Amino acid sequence: MYLYVTTSGLNSFFIETGELANFALRFFKEVFKRPFEFKEFLRQCYNMGNRSLLLVGVTGFIIGLVFTLQSRPKMIELGAVAWLPSMVSISIIREIGPIITALICAGRIGSGIGAELGAMRVTEQIDAMDVSGTNPFKFLVVTRILATTLMIPILVIMSDAVALFGSFLIENFKGDVSFTLYFDEVFRALTYSDLIPSTIKTFFFGFAIGLVGCYKGYYCKHGTAGVGLTANAAVVEASMVVFIIDFASVLITDIFYSI
Repeated sequence: MYLYVTTSGLNSFFIETGELANFALRFFKEVFKRPFEFKEFLRQCYNMGNRSLLLVGVTGFIIGLVFTLQSRPKMIELGAVAWLPSMVSISIIREIGPIITALICAGRIGSGIGAELGAMRVTEQIDAMDVSGTNPFKFLVVTRILATTLMIPILVIMSDAVALFGSFLIENFKGDVSFTLYFDEVFRALTYSDLIPSTIKTFFFGFAIGLVGCYKGYYCKHGTAGVGLTANAAVVEASMVVFIIDFASVLITDIFYSI
């Protein structure tokens, strides 16, 4: 019985992985075909960025505050408090900012896409678009995936900036460090090898979040009850894919710089 369940689970995993890969391949085929739904793309960019801005900003600010508050006592104990701006900036830019922001967006944006497209599927709106001559994949899927691919990096950059500002406030309050001195240390510590890989991987985060959310919503089943399940599955699977991409990017970067 246990072996049957395990085999069935593996089969489902491989089948869904193949279907997701085929869905991604269809996206790359459709993205270069006319007509280009530019207005819908801009609308999705605005909705995703504007509606996530406050949540991402507050989260980034709290990350900077908490991380600095937690790190400062140990740095003082080691006599290395002067290195705190450098350590915080590298940690946030390289890993903490991108991964936490991507996970927040997986929950906020990924679930929204899954629920929206799922509701359209079960109410047969997607079928109606297909019958009327509109390409629903082009209009609904391509625009949303492109929007997440563009907006997630922008949200990550904003989150990193707000997190560093929150860290500065703690240093200014606790150690009387000026704005100029703090950010001079920050930019002195950061290099292109910190900025470029961490920025590039956010585009893959955005693509993965949009792809998984659209895939789950576009093929939603089981009526209205399936919409909630679709939104939940979109969050879980998008978060897992984000972790996998993050691990792969760190591994590739480490191999590249060790050559």
